[in-house]
Amino acid sequence: MIWVLGSSGYIGQAFVRELKVRRLDFCGLSRATFDYMDRRLLEARLAREKPALVIQAAGFTGRPNVDACETMRVETLQGNLALTLTVAEACATTGVRMGHVSSGCIFTGAKFMDSSGSWQVHESLTDAGASELLAARSKRVLGFQDQDLPNFTFRQNNCSFYSGTKALTEEALQSFPETFLWRLRIPFDERREDRNYLTKIQAYPKVYQNWNSLSHRVDFVKACLDLWEKGAPGGAYNLTNPGYVSTREVVAKIQKRIRPDWKPVFWGDDKEFYRLGAKAPRSNCILDGERVRQAGVQIRSVEEALEDALSRWGRE
Repeated sequence: MIWVLGSSGYIGQAFVRELKVRRLDFCGLSRATFDYMDRRLLEARLAREKPALVIQAAGFTGRPNVDACETMRVETLQGNLALTLTVAEACATTGVRMGHVSSGCIFTGAKFMDSSGSWQVHESLTDAGASELLAARSKRVLGFQDQDLPNFTFRQNNCSFYSGTKALTEEALQSFPETFLWRLRIPFDERREDRNYLTKIQAYPKVYQNWNSLSHRVDFVKACLDLWEKGAPGGAYNLTNPGYVSTREVVAKIQKRIRPDWKPVFWGDDKEFYRLGAKAPRSNCILDGERVRQAGVQIRSVEEALEDALSRWGRE
């Protein structure tokens, strides 16, 4: 038996569908049916039912986006940090393994090779020099690796409140080395849902250009379950589709595949976006999933995943 906490959420639903495909017994839990914030109740039920895995897919991301977390700070702390630690401690006490849906939003930028051949973190990906190398898919660009320390956190004082709580949660979970930290980054697929990046980008009054790694939602949950089934060690895994894309490249794919007459308006630059379009700093980053590859789990490229999602857009 596998438990899915937050089974009614955007990622929780994808886990439920994949578990059905794999014909694995599961129990989908939401706080409407069971208060897993109550550690006493949670430990008692874990001890009684002994699930093989607890998937912690519950959390607080804010609606319509992370800007909401700036004013709903108590809910953000409770939903991301307090809840996850409660579940981790209960699982550790009862000897149950846990997988936590973490976030790649605890990083910003990428690594660029300088003239001496050394790798240096560059936080802005929209600078002319960085964008040129990214557009060329230069080998002088490297994503953050699984073991790299987050750089978009409260400790650097450069992050959104949402990203800060996710980074704090990962830091606290270092005390539970068997726990999986599955890092998700800007989820998308072919379903027209409001949490889908491809849906969001088409709904924005103005589109913000940057470069990012992405996670196809089904590919992400498959990789999570594959890691567990293979008995992979705990810790952080960057579960993004290999490669990266710019917002303009995604827009071009949408225009080519499903909306040839769409002419979106872009923000002029970062200054305009943050002055008029956003309340909180945004994470824009490139991640490298070396550790998942070493575990023998394959994830298709971001190009392939995007083309597939758009070719089946709206068909479920």
